[in-house]
Amino acid sequence: MAIFSVYVVNKAGGLIYQLDHYAPRAETEKTFSFPLELVLRPHDEHVLVSFGQRDGIRGIKFVVLADPRQSGIDSLLRKIYEIYSDFALKNPFYSLEMPIRCELFDQNLKLALEVAEKAGPFGPGL
Repeated sequence: MAIFSVYVVNKAGGLIYQLDHYAPRAETEKTFSFPLELVLRPHDEHVLVSFGQRDGIRGIKFVVLADPRQSGIDSLLRKIYEIYSDFALKNPFYSLEMPIRCELFDQNLKLALEVAEKAGPFGPGL
């Protein structure tokens, strides 16, 4: 399973945080010669977009792009809100509606994404 990206959007619709979590690994180095011979084939992988807004901070939206087979997205959104509350809102140097620049927020969010990918749900609720 994979979680591709996490976005936090403020009330005005501005992106205040972005994390690109999943980067596919190249198996081999690819080189191209011209003219390129391209063959297009349909690809059956879809990306599920999950939106979340939690009570308490109206207007802040947490967006997770994940593989449709990934379980526990609602629990993950609750955990992201908890991390946002603990490490961004309680930071005396953070101003609401401004970009999130907090190392502890980054570290805990990455840890939560790893746990979500390995274990699925975060506990009660699913």
